[in-house]
Amino acid sequence: MAARSSYEELARQLSAVGAVKRGLTRALPPECPGGSAAVLTLLDRHGEMRISRLAELLAVDMSVTSRHVAHVAEHGWIERSPDPADKRSRILRLTPDGRAQLDELSGRVTEMFARNLADWSDDDVGQLNALLSRLRDSFACRGSDGCAPGSHTGGCRTRTGTHTRTPV
Repeated sequence: MAARSSYEELARQLSAVGAVKRGLTRALPPECPGGSAAVLTLLDRHGEMRISRLAELLAVDMSVTSRHVAHVAEHGWIERSPDPADKRSRILRLTPDGRAQLDELSGRVTEMFARNLADWSDDDVGQLNALLSRLRDSFACRGSDGCAPGSHTGGCRTRTGTHTRTPV
């Protein structure tokens, strides 16, 4: 186990990641703010879903989720159709325009990273990706049905597969 001071430094470094997140947000076009980009990304990653599931994944309440959904629907990036299991509910899914918008967002974010990390080697970027993935997995698998600390195998992931199209 690492020394307590190492964990304290990790907490400081992760707090500073806010500057990176703000840079990512600045890379987005004005017509697609971060909340809208998150909706598109989650629908791409998880497929069609009800708004209640989307609110869970966004970890925000329904009123905030509804505003984000209304915004992306107004732009034609998603469609809302009746849920066959419950006609009062709607199923959200990406439209072709939504996929095109997501492609544009992904390109902008990729370009931003390429520009800001131009002096990093491929190995440095690969190591950062591997460590961030490991950090995410360490937190994701600690639920009631997850693995014990130090015994993560990847089989306890709550997400299916790996996905790299995350604009924000």
